[in-house]
Amino acid sequence: MATIRLLTGALLVALLVTQLAAQTPAKRTEKELQASFDAHKGDFDYLLGEWEFTSVSKEHGPAKGFWTAARLATGQILDEFRIVGNNRETWYVTSTLRSYNAGLDRWELVGMVEGGGLQDVGTGQRLGGEVHIEQKFGVATGNTSILRIRYYNIQPDRFSWTADRSTDGGKSWVKDSQKIEAHRIGPARSLDALAPAR
Repeated sequence: MATIRLLTGALLVALLVTQLAAQTPAKRTEKELQASFDAHKGDFDYLLGEWEFTSVSKEHGPAKGFWTAARLATGQILDEFRIVGNNRETWYVTSTLRSYNAGLDRWELVGMVEGGGLQDVGTGQRLGGEVHIEQKFGVATGNTSILRIRYYNIQPDRFSWTADRSTDGGKSWVKDSQKIEAHRIGPARSLDALAPAR
């Protein structure tokens, strides 16, 4: 019995070490990290500015709204996504912070809704002319879903967005669960430093 517990413990430790090693980035030089950042810092530039959109969701039906994104002085992208009713009343609003992780060569995102904390996390990468994101939503409510989002048909004045959705931890997916068509209504924006040197 003690041998079985010892072997089980050793197996669990080995599994934990393997998983941690998979998350640990390969050691890169400062020059390599900077080169990676420089290569990807513009991956979300298309999103900067003000947008009006229409959407169709298999869960919620048709909707419309506004989406604004700005680059922070430190390089991250902050956006606000707002679904509105016919009288422009807010039905839903979320903000997302996107930051490039040069050590892991990917974008990392956290979505924020009122009272939801910082639980709706995801990762993204630019693949050719598209941007792909996988992100969790609704974590704080216990109704977690995962979206595999694809931005495509990216043009200076418009882009398309589609998402496959899983509500069972990625075991099954609803294809094209939500679609968005966005067109530009305002120019790209940046925010100045919040605490400038004085």
